[in-house]
Amino acid sequence: MHTFNQWGCVLALALWVSGSAMASTDTRLQPGQTVNASFTQAQQPTWTVQLKAGDLVQGRLQGDASLRLLDAQGQALRLLIDGQDQPREFIFIAERDGAYGLRAEALASRPQAAYALSLKQVISASEQKRTAAPLQSPTLRELQQQLAQGATSEGFWQARQQQGTPMVEAVAGQPGVALVTFLWRGARHNVRVFGAPSGNHDELQRLGDSDVWFRSYLLPASARLSYQMAPDVPASDDRRMILASTQRDPLNPNSFADGSGDPYLSRSRLELPAAPAQPWVAERLGVARGTLERKVLSSKLLGNQRDVYLYRPAQWQTGAKGQGLLVLFDAHAYTRQVPTPTILDNLIADGLIPPTAALIIANPSDLSRQQELPPNPQFARFMAEELMPWARQQGVAASAQRTVVAGSSYGGLASAYMGLKYPELFGNVLSMSGSYWWGREGEEPGWLTREYVKAPKQPLRFYLQSGLFEGPKILDTNRHLRDVLLAKGYPVEQVEYPAGHDYLQWRGSLPCGLISLIGKGRATLAQACVPGR
Repeated sequence: MHTFNQWGCVLALALWVSGSAMASTDTRLQPGQTVNASFTQAQQPTWTVQLKAGDLVQGRLQGDASLRLLDAQGQALRLLIDGQDQPREFIFIAERDGAYGLRAEALASRPQAAYALSLKQVISASEQKRTAAPLQSPTLRELQQQLAQGATSEGFWQARQQQGTPMVEAVAGQPGVALVTFLWRGARHNVRVFGAPSGNHDELQRLGDSDVWFRSYLLPASARLSYQMAPDVPASDDRRMILASTQRDPLNPNSFADGSGDPYLSRSRLELPAAPAQPWVAERLGVARGTLERKVLSSKLLGNQRDVYLYRPAQWQTGAKGQGLLVLFDAHAYTRQVPTPTILDNLIADGLIPPTAALIIANPSDLSRQQELPPNPQFARFMAEELMPWARQQGVAASAQRTVVAGSSYGGLASAYMGLKYPELFGNVLSMSGSYWWGREGEEPGWLTREYVKAPKQPLRFYLQSGLFEGPKILDTNRHLRDVLLAKGYPVEQVEYPAGHDYLQWRGSLPCGLISLIGKGRATLAQACVPGR
């Protein structure tokens, strides 16, 4: 069993607390105020905020801690911030008038951490605007007629309870297309779908004055995405405002990334019938399991320290030839939403890749991620001069030809940059939805692509994946990089799936990229790695 699983159990136990009424430790918190505290204090405060129903609350918790929202009696309402993950901003909507509590909770790995809690703003319901969207679904048109004749929506919702949501309908004459309708019951003002196929935070429309809110999309029958629903939020293009009430779709039984168990932090999953299988993400009986250790690595070059998760497969032999190494960014996601150790266990067991170890690199903070992963020469030096020598000391070195540097979004951008800077260490680049739109301050977008144009060809292989739902910012810039690399003579496999900027897709793309780059017989990919048409 992975040692990481054991550590996770300890963490879960540390985070469990029983509800208790807010009493002597209550401290009022006002908009614009920041308070500081530490878990070394004998008595931990619960910060209180007086709110009206519908108020939108925005704030930030800085430090290694979780943050829980409490009601006036001190009972837990929801987990606003999971301290194991990167986001530190929080937003929520007050459901009723009264006092609310904000309680910081220590992580088992950081039992004496200090933290700073900021209440940025409170926006009243009267300041929040409203809009609408059009009707498409045949089923909803039928319901509209029934409502006009005096019927209720009860039968419609009973059917949704049995069949689940979103509602998927066939499209006449288009067997490769489905009409997908996202639904919400009973919002007061508006609803948005976060993670919509448009790549935006799309608004739902209310069906007359009923309790039915909806939005329909024509999608390829092979689409896959995860999403959240957001009822009663301001009509704003600010992503943070929508996050105030994002939560799982209550009528969709298929969830994703719900390790915390909190419906506000996890997502719902939509996989249409023709979506390629993801056969390597689930643990299997009879498969030898590697080990996962959390270690702390300090950097003199960067002046910080970070967790590095070290995975060794069951068959790993230090110094043996032909073994592989995966160097992967964003450990907060690739040890949780994407089960990297399990994926490697299964790929190795299926004989699709050689025994392959992994270094899964955490970000010291959400802000450091924005500073380090976009092309940063000092961070590249850390990777080459501190991380990789440390990896050799841990006994997980591999040749550049069998070393893959990988990541998604900024992590994909960083991977391509590491390959360009240090091809003698990282011979394979696995980029998922890489942020190749990025440009240095004062320069045009696409900086790294221009660097590849100028640089001589290096001994590198590439696997580039992007999603058809991500929009031109990602899709077009990935295609541009592909064209540049092919013109320079690099071996490149570039694939596009009907998916978004989404770990649900990336957990399938990671194994496919490994098969393509260091797999055994890599010229022919498994059927699961062929994008649906």
